[in-house]
Amino acid sequence: MKLSVIIPVYNEKSTISEVIDRVKAVDIPKEIIVVDDGSRDGTTEVLKQKLANEQILTVHTSLINIGKGAAVRIGIEYAAGDITIIQDADLELDPQEYHQIVSLIDKGECDVVYGSRFLGRGYFTYYRNIPFGSRFGNWILAAIVRIFWGARITDEATSYKAFRTSFLKLIPLKCTGFEFCPEITAKVLNRGKKICEVPITYHPRTVAEGKKVHWKDGIKAIWTLFKYRFIEKDA
Repeated sequence: MKLSVIIPVYNEKSTISEVIDRVKAVDIPKEIIVVDDGSRDGTTEVLKQKLANEQILTVHTSLINIGKGAAVRIGIEYAAGDITIIQDADLELDPQEYHQIVSLIDKGECDVVYGSRFLGRGYFTYYRNIPFGSRFGNWILAAIVRIFWGARITDEATSYKAFRTSFLKLIPLKCTGFEFCPEITAKVLNRGKKICEVPITYHPRTVAEGKKVHWKDGIKAIWTLFKYRFIEKDA
């Protein structure tokens, strides 16, 4: 098994080097694909330095900022591993937990696995340092998926989404921004695939620390789920 790790990054100078090092340390044969989505804070220069010394690292640099969805789509084009996983360029999640996520795909139990921050923990008691609106938004998204598709997942918006690469490449994605998550969820379920979940740890950061997701992205996520369930369900 070879793993393709796609890291979309925008203005993460302070964390991108450590994220790459943490991914490298995972004991799984892998390739690391970093898509620099028009960073302007020095991230590009950090990546150039890393690229000079890393054999398993591919970097694509965009001249302008388009969005996470566009960066992930570019990364998918490069992916050559058996399994592909999405890794954000912050330090909120632990790459050492790749093992439990990709093992279900490697064993043939699932083609799609999400690492859930809420499985077995709930939304409103465990992560008290996360703003209530964010926790409520995650609950809403998971509830919509259950209502629209009957799929019992707990973390639709998780960064850790892993796929059998051959299946992922067949999904026609249109996303440019954070709507990647609801679009891929909808299109996976529309194709009759089960989404498996495993629990993961989570170390949330604040807006002051660089978190970029806004409440408007939550509204867009709800609309995206609705659109691909009822309007463009064959897309």
